[in-house]
Amino acid sequence: DWDVGKLDAMLAQVRRKVHVDPARIYLTGLSRGGHATWRWAAERPELFAAIAPIAGRGDVTQACGLKDMPVWAFHGDKDNVVAPEGSSIMVDAINACGGRARLTMYSNVGHDSWTRAYDDPALYAWLLAQRKRIAENPRVNASRN
Repeated sequence: DWDVGKLDAMLAQVRRKVHVDPARIYLTGLSRGGHATWRWAAERPELFAAIAPIAGRGDVTQACGLKDMPVWAFHGDKDNVVAPEGSSIMVDAINACGGRARLTMYSNVGHDSWTRAYDDPALYAWLLAQRKRIAENPRVNASRN
């Protein structure tokens, strides 16, 4: 499975080499990358302005840690690789903690829900509308140095 420490190191290296606006770091992934999106965001919520996990499942015990994170999850209702409940239970758990996560469940779509999700301009408009308030997150600025 994805190692959050290695993901942190990769992001730090990218941030050293390329100008990255720390208020606009977005995280998305599909299938196992969707699992990693949920986990990395839950473990390091101060890094991300928003997440869009696709066809992945999260750990509901970490859901309340994402209540302030803009979340838009995607899944196919006929997914036989990762059960659609992997997304719906996580979104429901975040919202039960006071969050405002959203879920798009594609009707009659199997595991490949990412083609539709990534083809939708609304996803990119939504991501770009999200911005992290850096003053509240000193670890974001510290990780850039």
